[in-house]
Amino acid sequence: MTVVLWSLRRVLAALATLVGVSVLIFASVRLMPGDYTDLVLGPLATEAQRAQAVAASGLDLPLPEQYLRWIGGVLTGDLGYSFVSNVSVTDEFAARLPVTATIAAITVVVTLLIGIPLGFVSALRAEGSAGAAGRLVSALGISVPEFLLAGLLVFAVSTLGLGISVGQYSSFADDPARFFGSLVLPIVVLSVGCVAVVARNTRDAVLNVLVEPHVQASVARGETPMFIIRHHVLRNAAVPILTIVGALVAVLLGGTVIVESVFNVPGMGSYLQTALGRRDYGIIQNAVLLAATVFIVTALVVDLVSNAIDPRLRLTGGGRR
Repeated sequence: MTVVLWSLRRVLAALATLVGVSVLIFASVRLMPGDYTDLVLGPLATEAQRAQAVAASGLDLPLPEQYLRWIGGVLTGDLGYSFVSNVSVTDEFAARLPVTATIAAITVVVTLLIGIPLGFVSALRAEGSAGAAGRLVSALGISVPEFLLAGLLVFAVSTLGLGISVGQYSSFADDPARFFGSLVLPIVVLSVGCVAVVARNTRDAVLNVLVEPHVQASVARGETPMFIIRHHVLRNAAVPILTIVGALVAVLLGGTVIVESVFNVPGMGSYLQTALGRRDYGIIQNAVLLAATVFIVTALVVDLVSNAIDPRLRLTGGGRR
């Protein structure tokens, strides 16, 4: 199978998946319990008022027409308006997405700088104290829930007065220093779990490569450890590491609800949480579709890059990864 054909099949599969996900999102939102008109109009509203609100939001149209109108707007960059506040969803996304993207980007950088070296040390010194320490750190990082760690950090900062702001968000344009200061704690909370996951997967990937026959042959030939790591371990362990990092990137861009809520950061996660409480279909379906798109596109990029690193993947359909 040629590289172009394999890549084309991956792109088409990603597009088909995205279409199927959009249908599921649209159907799931419509099946949510509750009615946003109860929140907007209150329980004392008349049936005529409710019908007028439903007609104004386009929810009285046939479901296929509602879906096509929604997807058509998404493809043209028009995400519509909030059913509750009547504010442009596109404008809200443009204001909030950079905040979440900044948190995710810095978290990924911290994760790569700490998690991958920690995983390599844990694997190469598996029988020593360094390996035991790495396993302990990974286990603790994976085990501690985000909401618990966030609560402990809020308590520590509030009690000790470390000079870090909690719940005092400021935009980058107004105060850059305060903007990054308000993101320190959310980044710390997210980085703990991400570093633990990457370190654990890096350790497992390196250990799996170290027992391969070609590595054992290199050891028998008397090649130095650094030569073996550079020429045999790094490339073969890169694919599973890249896979888990790609998954974390997608999760971070769509899964920062807890930290943004705890630390009062106006990002996409807190915005989606508020929309869920209001049953605001216009926001929910667009936010979930955005998260799904990021996840699917990231998975596609990981597939293409992994194939460039290890061409054997396209012969096995990605089964090795």
